[in-house]
Amino acid sequence: MDWHYTDGGRKEAGFLGKTGDCAARALAIAESMPYLVQMGEAYVEAYKLVAQANKDAGGKKSARDGIMKHEFHKLLVKLGYQWHSAPKYEGRKARPRDFKRDGVIIARQARHFVAVVDGNVFDTWDSTDKMVYGYWKK
Repeated sequence: MDWHYTDGGRKEAGFLGKTGDCAARALAIAESMPYLVQMGEAYVEAYKLVAQANKDAGGKKSARDGIMKHEFHKLLVKLGYQWHSAPKYEGRKARPRDFKRDGVIIARQARHFVAVVDGNVFDTWDSTDKMVYGYWKK
């Protein structure tokens, strides 16, 4: 399967440079929601949801440096996602391409979250060869 470059709307939202925001990016892509938009004085959508989950867990209110997997799990469950362990294959680990019939998922990889649509990776870098530990699906 393929890798498709997208930042999930990060640049359009006014953010510059590289960062560890894979959870906000994966959520924005999977939910087809803006990365971050300003509505009056408030900022809403993917970045804000992840940043608030970080703050609720005792961290800083930011999605820039990522989120712990158990905190991201809690957020995704609130949004209606269910956790699934990755399928097991003889002689190898699951990869994003193994989900070509699963529609839209958010995959958990080593130190990374990524949106996968029908086995295709949508992200700022090619993680198609990284092992998938499990995934969330609505």
